[in-house]
Amino acid sequence: MKRLLDIPARPDPQLVAQFADVATAQLSDSMDRLYAASPELRPMHRGGVLAGPAFTVKTAPGDNLLVHKAIDMAKAGDVIVVDGGGFSDQALIGGIMARWAARRGVAGIVVWGAIRDSEEIRDEAFPVYARAITHRGPYKDGPGEINVPIAVAGMPVHPGDIVVGDADGVVAVPLAMAGAVLASAKRIRDREAVVMQDIERGTLDRAWVDETLRRLGYQK
Repeated sequence: MKRLLDIPARPDPQLVAQFADVATAQLSDSMDRLYAASPELRPMHRGGVLAGPAFTVKTAPGDNLLVHKAIDMAKAGDVIVVDGGGFSDQALIGGIMARWAARRGVAGIVVWGAIRDSEEIRDEAFPVYARAITHRGPYKDGPGEINVPIAVAGMPVHPGDIVVGDADGVVAVPLAMAGAVLASAKRIRDREAVVMQDIERGTLDRAWVDETLRRLGYQK
């Protein structure tokens, strides 16, 4: 099949902005660590948080024709998420494509595959996540599809899912779960803030460690 679809439903931008204020670790914990990408998917850019609806691309390994089309089709604020099968022998994006995507208002690009022009991308704040780096360029023959369900680094991604990335990696939050996941992540963030304050004050309660060991049968 050769489908060039749009995202069926985009999340409210105000909701997306709230996701940008919580860490991927907090979001991952809120989803029982089931919707997080593997550690092979790493940030390639200078730094900064990524958040936006997933604009998905499924492409043949080593071919970026549909990635080019996705950059032209995506709306401002979308995150282009590319399932390239994890193939690392050909780069699916480089500096020119990243610059064009940023110019069009794309929020960032996630590539389950390789990139090139890594130094150029590393010097920029435009979020790019990928599995590998190679100088070898791609083919432009297809096949591929746009805005179909994909999987990147072991993480399922549907068009419109909220994709969040930071220095620790990438998570995709299913739109139907977004409200509950955000509320949980905020509670985790608030608890962690209290723990940090207790550490600074010297009042951190560590009794749970010995209690857990006793429950598991450890003896001194």
